Amino acid sequence: MTALEPSDVIDPDDEARGATAPAPVPASPSVPLPGPGTAPGETVLGRAYRSLSIGMVSVVLLIAFEATAVGTAMPVAARELHGVSLYAFAFSGYFTTSLLGMVLAGQWSDRRGPLGALTAGIAAFAAGLLLAGTAGAMWPFILGRAVQGLGGGLVIVALYVVVGRAYPERLRPAIMAAFAASWIVPSVVGPLAAGAVTEHLGWRWVFIGIPVLVVLPLALAVPQIRRRASGPVRSAARPTEPAGSGRRRIRLAFVVCLGAGLLQYAAQDPRWISLLPGAAGAALLVPAVRGLLPRGTWRAARGLPSVVLLRGVAAGAFIAAESFVPLMLVTERGLAPTLAGFSLAAGGGTWALGSWVQSRPWAEPHRERLMTGGMVLVAAAIATAPSVLIHSVPVWTVAAAWAFGCFGMGLVISSTGVLLLKLSAPEEAGANSAALQISDGLSDILLLAAGGAAFAALGGGTVTHTATATAVGASHPAAFAAVFLPMAVVALTGAWVTTRLRSRES
Repeated sequence: MTALEPSDVIDPDDEARGATAPAPVPASPSVPLPGPGTAPGETVLGRAYRSLSIGMVSVVLLIAFEATAVGTAMPVAARELHGVSLYAFAFSGYFTTSLLGMVLAGQWSDRRGPLGALTAGIAAFAAGLLLAGTAGAMWPFILGRAVQGLGGGLVIVALYVVVGRAYPERLRPAIMAAFAASWIVPSVVGPLAAGAVTEHLGWRWVFIGIPVLVVLPLALAVPQIRRRASGPVRSAARPTEPAGSGRRRIRLAFVVCLGAGLLQYAAQDPRWISLLPGAAGAALLVPAVRGLLPRGTWRAARGLPSVVLLRGVAAGAFIAAESFVPLMLVTERGLAPTLAGFSLAAGGGTWALGSWVQSRPWAEPHRERLMTGGMVLVAAAIATAPSVLIHSVPVWTVAAAWAFGCFGMGLVISSTGVLLLKLSAPEEAGANSAALQISDGLSDILLLAAGGAAFAALGGGTVTHTATATAVGASHPAAFAAVFLPMAVVALTGAWVTTRLRSRES
């Protein structure tokens, strides 16, 4: 594996001139990377790529269905396992171990190719589902979710590496758009299907029913991945990795997981004593993350660092805000939980539409400007959402605003993946894809924690659990404003970051 240290990804002298990642260099003939020999009219569903595309998109589809369905089954599972007090850890356990999986997948993919990381990730994801679905107590259930998160982290990075190796550059926007589109049906059908399964068959079937469905997509994709994207990439410019660099990155990944876990614990326990684990988590997290992300990420250095930063800014601001939309509609406008959830349903379609727009050939020369517009839409949507705290504003305002915001996210998120692969040399694709996903996952964790703390500090409602229902106490409108308005500012900062995605020489 040519696992690179951040200093190898960006040379300080190059950075001062505005350069970011080294230009891609010819790979070893033993690795079948896509090249100019691909037929000009070929598409992601053409004969050459059909099995690979359908297999990978099907894997994403099943993961998306599980991700949207689990929220429906989780409250019932926690109540039956007598673990409502540990409810949040079932989510944070997944996110924390996924960070480790992302780094492991980057190292594994750069050394031996993405096939091993992908199959191991799917196996871990399935094993975690089975552990959770058969758990007899809450802690084994949380363990299953943690194993599932490790698998999810392995899978998402491995898929990015497969895209970078198996598809020519002109087809990458299209397959990224297909990944986004695969979330549309699960975002609408997933909660309804999970609710029906939970009600008629039991919550366990939401978890144990999915692993069997992964077999067919794997059967389609694995032979093509083995032929097109297996094995290491060795470059004449960087034939070997620095001694011990891979082990160092894995150690840093463990430190990141520990730091993120401590921060999440502190955020979930609103006592003063929680400041101690919170401070310890921050002290561990900051230097470890700096060692895993490209140098210059925190100050938006031009090129690759800004791509990685933008992914975190966009995803973190959007997810942190979206998490409070249903709660705001239920507590402040009296909507039923199901109706409040459906207020976001149109976003799945507009997100896919934005991903499709960025995949069009005419969009390539305008990609950065489209991303700037996308971030402005995201910021506007987040800033508009709390307007429904004024009771004269129709509640459908949120649905309309969120549809536009999701369109902006579709433009931005898929494009960050395309740009990352474009700026990465073949032997760096794994490490850089891991950095992109780490930025995404960490921002989700940190901004959710910050939003939750602000919400609680300004009179956010309390959640109470009974044997038959979950009730949310009244919240002060200022508590919601304290979440949405800062996240809108974060998203608007992302619009500025989009102006730094190209080096000055580009």
